[in-house]
Amino acid sequence: MNKFFYTILLFLVVSCTTSNETKIHCYAWLSGPGDATDTMLSEKFSELKEKGIDGLMYNAGREVEVYKRISKIAKEHDLEFYAWIPTLIQNNNPEINKEWYAVNGLGESAFDKPAYVGYYNFVCPNREQVLDYLLNMYGRVADIPEVDGIHLDYIRFPDVILARGLWEKYGLVMDREYPQFDYCYCEKCVAGFKAKTGIDILQVENPSEVEEWKQYRYDLVTNVVNSLADMVHSKNKKINAAVFPGPHSVAKKIVRQEWDKWNLDAFFPMNYNDFYLEDTKWIGQMCNEAVAALNNQKPVYSGLFICPDPQKKATEPDPENHGLVPEELEAAIRESVENGAAGICLFTPDRMTPEGWKILDKVLFTEYKGSK
Repeated sequence: MNKFFYTILLFLVVSCTTSNETKIHCYAWLSGPGDATDTMLSEKFSELKEKGIDGLMYNAGREVEVYKRISKIAKEHDLEFYAWIPTLIQNNNPEINKEWYAVNGLGESAFDKPAYVGYYNFVCPNREQVLDYLLNMYGRVADIPEVDGIHLDYIRFPDVILARGLWEKYGLVMDREYPQFDYCYCEKCVAGFKAKTGIDILQVENPSEVEEWKQYRYDLVTNVVNSLADMVHSKNKKINAAVFPGPHSVAKKIVRQEWDKWNLDAFFPMNYNDFYLEDTKWIGQMCNEAVAALNNQKPVYSGLFICPDPQKKATEPDPENHGLVPEELEAAIRESVENGAAGICLFTPDRMTPEGWKILDKVLFTEYKGSK
């Protein structure tokens, strides 16, 4: 009898160990808490954990006390918790001076003339005051014991060229870099670039042809990221970021992100294939490029954009309501993992349908080639 129970116990231990080893790591971007009570949040986090979510990139504004509250509840359910706080977009923030906002090639400030949408109020990464503010703000959040780290977002310039799938929505043909979407031409950036290179960018007929000008702006963003990374690491916390795909094929070209030079602990490329009029194979290509750019030294988590209403995708005019339908989810995850991704991140779990969750439950425990 004892031998029988020992055999059963050994079987259970081996089964649990195997499932833990083969499970694909799954994060989720999530915003809140809104009016949710602690009980409501606890129930939601418990459900997400049961459905295979391992950690949250959680956006709750800039309030430290809110992150204290939410992170404690997340930890009760054994969820990793990263404070997801936009970096260079700073709208409706009384602590930010309007002189600190980025300026486009027409001399217009993102403070009162943002590109594309009203919330695109980007600050200039070349401002010491901006960096000081970010160091202080992120530092206070990183000091919370239950916060595992910081998740950067909008750590870039505005899209100088929109993803191809968004052109029609905004009534644009973005076949080149246009000055109204090209940042930053504030006095500090123009003067700093001239001091560094001797080039007055305001006198150049086509600034988009000046590679040094592009590199100058890549470096501005990189310097902010690495300064924040040093601060967060000094507190023995982790730091990662949502980035555009690539980096070389997309991120550098359209938002000035040279993120393979960032001293982060992990990268979450937003491989939103519908935005680029691509299929799930493209997701694998982007993961392969990301892993190669990082020399396989840092984990890459493939960001997947979920369709909120699969039945209406074909007739939905807004591409930002498109995304992966349930029958595409397995292919997207397989492409990600087989091309080197350490896992995935869902945007967002609230968009998942019952059918999507059912497929995810199966896929997360499938051992694909390259599974980590």
